[in-house]
Amino acid sequence: MTAIAGLATFLLTGCEAPLDLDAVRQHSQQAVHRTDFFQAVAQNEETIAIAGNTGVLLVSRDDGRSWDRLLVPTNESFLSLDTCPDGSFLALTFDNRLWHGTADGANWTGYDLPSQEQMMTATCSPSGVWWTGGSFTTLQNSPDRGKTWHETTLNEDAILTNLQFLNSDTAIATAEYGLILKTEDAGQTWDYAGYLPDEFYPHAAHFASIDEGWVGGLNGFIYHTTDGGESWNRQPTETSMPIFGFLNAENALFALGDNTTVLELEDNRWAGLKTPNQPLYLRDGVMLDNRKLLVAGGRGLVLRLDLPAANLASNNRGN
Repeated sequence: MTAIAGLATFLLTGCEAPLDLDAVRQHSQQAVHRTDFFQAVAQNEETIAIAGNTGVLLVSRDDGRSWDRLLVPTNESFLSLDTCPDGSFLALTFDNRLWHGTADGANWTGYDLPSQEQMMTATCSPSGVWWTGGSFTTLQNSPDRGKTWHETTLNEDAILTNLQFLNSDTAIATAEYGLILKTEDAGQTWDYAGYLPDEFYPHAAHFASIDEGWVGGLNGFIYHTTDGGESWNRQPTETSMPIFGFLNAENALFALGDNTTVLELEDNRWAGLKTPNQPLYLRDGVMLDNRKLLVAGGRGLVLRLDLPAANLASNNRGN
């Protein structure tokens, strides 16, 4: 922006003063850029990783106070990021490549996925199996870190948007047209668990158990189930902004959305937390400790939010 303004002045006035590019150079050397659009955040005991558009991967080893920008050999956008039981990372890019990162986040290896379907989400199961889900209700898994793959589909023309393992045997997947799928045999078979109201499109989902879960999407809508997805109840929210992610802490559940929206579940309703008022989305985040959230989103936005002690003093989830 500084360079453009300087060039415009030069053209209009005819001055021969040189362009001042110092600000541009300094910006390019910073780990976080204003052109970054973050999509996913994950952490292990020592490292936080953030993944975004055009191959952007950042890591922090000091609770998000400083960041290193990694040179990963891809310009594809990251769609999903997770942590495996051994502390390593698993990430998915739009070109159907799965990336495995070391626990310190320093080294990443890419693996081509076998499916012709577009994969949209990836996760590591508690037993260390790599999983991906995507279009045409396609699910893939690798028990040996990308050496061999198994694929299954329910033959539904719907995109899986979220995949979450509750334990080594049980997982829930949400999809277009309000589909809810589940497995209770470590993914050997998948079946329908229920349907969301009005074919609601779930941008985000979080399940606390096989019975209780939440999904979020457009207009600030958040739906809650206590019977494994057979029925859903819409919970009040203090926003009409789209909900893009859930952040689970030990004793609290948060929802993230557009316009830097952060909501906390309190007695079956979602109350807004005070955040900087910016027209930028928040997509994902992690809990740093019992009093801080780290959340990330559009235009290089990374926020560390302090929480009052009362927010985490008791379990706020409604039943």
